[in-house]
Amino acid sequence: MFMLKGFLFISLNRHYFRTTQDSFLLIKKMGDGLFKIISISLNMKQKVMLIFWVMALSLATQNCQPQNKNKTLNPDPLIQMILIPGGTFAMGGRSDQAYLDEFPQHKVSIDPFYMDVNEVSNAEFDEFTTATGYITVAEKDINWDEIKVQLPEGTPKLTDDILKAGSLVFKETSGPVDLMDYSQWWHWTIGAHWRQPEGPGSTIEGRMDHPVVHVAYADAQAYALWAGKRLPTEAEWEWAASGGTMDKYPWGNDPIEKATDKANFWQGIFPYKNLVQDGYSGTAPVKSFPSNPFGLFDMAGNVWEWCQDRYDVTSYAIDKSKGIINNPNGSNQYNDPREPYAPKHIIRGGSFLCNESYCSGYRVSRRMSTSKDSGSNHTGFRCARDY
Repeated sequence: MFMLKGFLFISLNRHYFRTTQDSFLLIKKMGDGLFKIISISLNMKQKVMLIFWVMALSLATQNCQPQNKNKTLNPDPLIQMILIPGGTFAMGGRSDQAYLDEFPQHKVSIDPFYMDVNEVSNAEFDEFTTATGYITVAEKDINWDEIKVQLPEGTPKLTDDILKAGSLVFKETSGPVDLMDYSQWWHWTIGAHWRQPEGPGSTIEGRMDHPVVHVAYADAQAYALWAGKRLPTEAEWEWAASGGTMDKYPWGNDPIEKATDKANFWQGIFPYKNLVQDGYSGTAPVKSFPSNPFGLFDMAGNVWEWCQDRYDVTSYAIDKSKGIINNPNGSNQYNDPREPYAPKHIIRGGSFLCNESYCSGYRVSRRMSTSKDSGSNHTGFRCARDY
């Protein structure tokens, strides 16, 4: 969330905040694409029944699923997946860089599972949308009539230009800025989505082997369902990224200064001076850097990756109190005191924007979270599957 001086609305893809010095208000989109698409040919009675069904579905899940024209991406969903062996490990902060929400360290036991060898690429996501007609969250205009009923009476309507479909796009600054003011480099961009990563005029042509970006949690879930897979849990993700070691990074313990050939991240001074020593100023083609000990690529850098788990700042302490936790699925509640109105899910792995001076997201234990209906040009995902 962007905390700026004065009073204004801040847009985070499908979440908007009205901020003052000591308060903020979440304005959230409820998707209606499914209703509009599938109700065209229904009679009035069917439409009334469908309205009640859609309302119940929205309240229960706040998630639209694609029409399931073709359930699986491949005849064998395990193609391009790796079997991750089971094991028990200490989950949580493993260096002095660890943030408070990476503690306390606690014992976790993970059963074997399958994981995509790399992030879902533009080519794979294109196959999904072609087969299903799925439209991502970032491609849908925001319906004010739907969201205003969820807000306090008297909330002013957002302007039409903000209600247009769009997403967040990173723009390098011209010099040093306050690193607590994210709006200095994140810009709400009308027309930005997975096919136009930098906004109107940009394209994924020539980037079909790059990870898909501008995907919200619902988009990642929809793809996984179609592919016969699921999103990994946070514990599975950390275990997979570790390669079965207690190393600080997925590539080992080589310091960041000697790791420009290990992952795609920001070298230089964030967010205004990128030395591009790794060869990429933005996303890189999947598998551009060496794999980790489990044979997984891009577990550090390139794009952040969605996990199943809700973000709950207290979840690690709760887990530790239970002893060794077997296959944890995360908290049953959203709990982030910094943004109490935002339902946030865990993202892992860091991106091409991560830097030692800012987030060090490429560390194995580093946790981040983002609103489930938000996307950006540094957020993607990969899938998992039960063994």
